[in-house]
Amino acid sequence: MRPTRVFIMLLLIWGCSKSDDNPNDGQGNTQQPIDTSFVPCENGFAGEYPCNGYDLLGHFDLSEFGAQSANDIWGWTDTSTGKEYAIMGLDNGTVFIDITDTENLIYLGKLPTATTSSSWRDIKVMGDYAYIVAEAMDHGVQIFDLTKLRAPENIPEVFEADGRYTGIGNAHNIVINENSGFAYPVGTDRNDAFNGGVHFLDLTNPTAPTAAGGWGMNGYTHDAQVVTYTGPDADYSGAELFVGANETQVVLVDITDKNNPVEVATLPYPNIGYTHQGWFTEDHRYFILGDELDEINSASGQGP
Repeated sequence: MRPTRVFIMLLLIWGCSKSDDNPNDGQGNTQQPIDTSFVPCENGFAGEYPCNGYDLLGHFDLSEFGAQSANDIWGWTDTSTGKEYAIMGLDNGTVFIDITDTENLIYLGKLPTATTSSSWRDIKVMGDYAYIVAEAMDHGVQIFDLTKLRAPENIPEVFEADGRYTGIGNAHNIVINENSGFAYPVGTDRNDAFNGGVHFLDLTNPTAPTAAGGWGMNGYTHDAQVVTYTGPDADYSGAELFVGANETQVVLVDITDKNNPVEVATLPYPNIGYTHQGWFTEDHRYFILGDELDEINSASGQGP
């Protein structure tokens, strides 16, 4: 999935205004592709939406999906067909949208939540499978075979999961390192075996993940990234590194040996509000941090 396309779809689908052109009710009736009426970004706006160099390609209203809210988005490119898809988390499930033709976005179907509704649902992809967590009680990890998007029977289809891992209940987020073939649910129950930290899941069998340990010595992990390190520090070249946004600090752990994770460092910083998320630069030299509340809570109004 090209990062630019993911960002564009995040802008267009998450929290957009109502479309009156599509008769679908989000509950299984046949839907035609939507003419999205391309709107260029001009003078800081694409139609009614603020923009910063990104054109408006199209949008769906949440009512099209039979949902009240949405919270996250990911993407998948089918290597067999070249088609691109947006995968969007809703309060009550996950929807799949064919975005290959940006002038005709197609809502293909919805995978209902495994248990109850939740304001937080997150998706990551490994190969041809999507892995979905939510802060819904006993939800676990839903697994969905994305190749089913090639020929849905009656769009928008109500899909069924192809697997479900129940070794965890709720989770705020899930991380995947495609290089190692492991998934990492984070933000689980604070009273579980890893204190709401990170669980290690082996995806060798993509529809039946197996538990492979975890790390909870630094408490609750709100968000994280896991990489196979290729940065300038030769001591960790090729190591699998976990970087956690742990509410009051950034946590760096070498998790190459799942049976023996090793803490590398904990990184506090000035004016901490809530250590929320971050992402490595491509060369793994820097980790770009986002604090959710520092500007609100800090008298100086300055970020980290």
